[in-house]
Amino acid sequence: MSSDEILVIDLFAGPGGLGEGISSVMDKNGSYPFKIGVSVEKEPSAHKTLTTRAFYRKVKDSELGIESYNDYLLGNFTREELFERFPEESEEAQQETLNTPHALGDDNEDIHSRIRQLVAQHGDRAKVVIGGPPCQAYSLAGRSRNAGIKEYKAEKDHRNFLYKEYLKVLSIAQPDVFVMENVRGILSAKVDGEIMFPQILKDLRAPGRITKITTPRYKIFSLVVDAKDPTNPIYDDPNDFLIKSENYGIPQARHRVILLGVREDIKRVPETLTPFESQSTVEQVLADLPKLRSGFSKRKDNATDWGRVVSKNATQVKRLLKKQFEQAKDLYIKPFKNLSRSASQPVECPIQMPEHLIEWYRTVEPPCVLNHETRGHMESDLLRYAYSAAYTQLSGGTSPKARDFPADLAPAHENWNSGSHADRFRTQAATKCSTTVTSHISKDGHYFIHYDPKQCRSLTVREAARLQTFPDNYLFEGNRTQQYVQVGNAVPPYLAQQIGHLVLGLLNQSV
Repeated sequence: MSSDEILVIDLFAGPGGLGEGISSVMDKNGSYPFKIGVSVEKEPSAHKTLTTRAFYRKVKDSELGIESYNDYLLGNFTREELFERFPEESEEAQQETLNTPHALGDDNEDIHSRIRQLVAQHGDRAKVVIGGPPCQAYSLAGRSRNAGIKEYKAEKDHRNFLYKEYLKVLSIAQPDVFVMENVRGILSAKVDGEIMFPQILKDLRAPGRITKITTPRYKIFSLVVDAKDPTNPIYDDPNDFLIKSENYGIPQARHRVILLGVREDIKRVPETLTPFESQSTVEQVLADLPKLRSGFSKRKDNATDWGRVVSKNATQVKRLLKKQFEQAKDLYIKPFKNLSRSASQPVECPIQMPEHLIEWYRTVEPPCVLNHETRGHMESDLLRYAYSAAYTQLSGGTSPKARDFPADLAPAHENWNSGSHADRFRTQAATKCSTTVTSHISKDGHYFIHYDPKQCRSLTVREAARLQTFPDNYLFEGNRTQQYVQVGNAVPPYLAQQIGHLVLGLLNQSV
C-alpha cells in the first residue's frame, strides 16, 4: 500500500455492498484511497461473489483485464480460466477474502491472524473497520419467528452477541474510524427484558472493556443528525442513528442503523449526509431493463400457454377493477408478446433514471445484462399479480391490501382475512421508491411484484440489485435463490460511497 492508502477491514461482508461503496470513493487527486485488506464472509455463494468482485477491482484499470472480465460475463470462459489468465491478481483477490468462507466466532484464529498481519504491514497509516453483524436476531421479522419457537431465549441466541466479535476486531485493529450497520430492530431488541442498544453503544465506545485488551476509546456519531456536543456525542433519541436510504439517492425505503465510530484522539467532527432534493423511483431505475415474462412453477412452462393464461387473466382483472376504479375502462394490460424468461442483451430504451444513478450504475458498462431471469409462479398467483400491479397503477401507487382483493381472488389461507398478512401481495409502485429489499425475496416474489402487469411477474435479481444500487457489472455468483439472498442482505453501495466520502473528509482533516 502507498503512504496515503487507507486499510479497510470488512466484516460480515455479504456480497460486498459496503466495501464496494467505500472502495469506490475517489479523492481530489483522482485516486482511490480506500483499499480493502480483508473481507470476511461465511456464506459460500456470497463469498464467491465477494472474491469475483475483489478480482475485478484488481484488473479493472487494465484494458486486457476489463476485456477478460467481460468475456467471463458473456460466458466465453469459466471463472477458473479467468483467474488463470491473471494469476497474481486472482491470488491477491482470494487472499483478500481469506481463500475460503470464514465465520467470525468460529474461525477467529485465521481471521485475527490475518488482521494482525495487515495492521503490522500498514503501520501508522489510517485504518477503517466496516461491516454489520447478521441481523436475524435483531430484525422485527426474526424476532417474530423466534417468538414462535418453544423455549426460545434471546440471551442464549449467539446471534444477539455477534457484535462482540466486532469488538474483538476493533481491539486488534484499533482503527481510526469504524462503520457499523444493522437493522432498525437493533434499537428495540431486548435480552432479559432489557433493551440491548444502550449496552451496544457503551461497548463500542470502549471495546477494551469487553475484550480486556488495551484499546482506544471511540466517540459514536450519527450520520444524519448533528451532535449537540461533538466532543461528547450523546444523542437523546436512538432513532438519530437511523438512516432512511430513500432520502440519499437510493430508490428504496431501506431504514438502517449506521454508527460512525471515531477514535477519541481524533478531534475533528464528521459531517452528516446531505439529503437529495427528490427521491428516485422504481420505474426510473428499472424501465430500461429488458422486458421479461414470468413462468409456471407447477406445470409445464412455455410462452404460448403463458400468453394465453395472462391474456385471460387481464380480461378478468379489468372486469373486477371496473367495480373499484372508473378509469379501469381504459386499462390495457394484455401481456407483451414474444417475451422470454431471461435476457442478457441490452435493449435500446429511454433512460429515465437521475443523472447520479446513470453514472453510478454504468461507470463501467457490462457487455450484457447480468442476473436478469424470472422465476416461475403458480398459475393462480399470476392472476393476483396482474390484479395487484393493475390496482397499484390505477390507485396512483398504492398496492392493494388483502381487504382490497375481490373474494374470488383470495388465496386459500386461513389467515388471509386476519390482518396479519395484509400485504401478502405487494406491488413495487412505479412512481415511488421501493419498499425494503430483504432476503425474503428468495422465498417467493409476492412482496416484490413488478409494476408492469403486462409482464406479470416478480422482480429479477438484477432488478433487486438496481434497487440496492449495485453497479450493472456487479455479478452475483451462485444459484438464483442464493443471489436473491445476497442482494437482500446487502448494504446499498451508493449509500456506502456517500459514507465513505464523509470518512475520507474526516481522515484528511485529522492529519
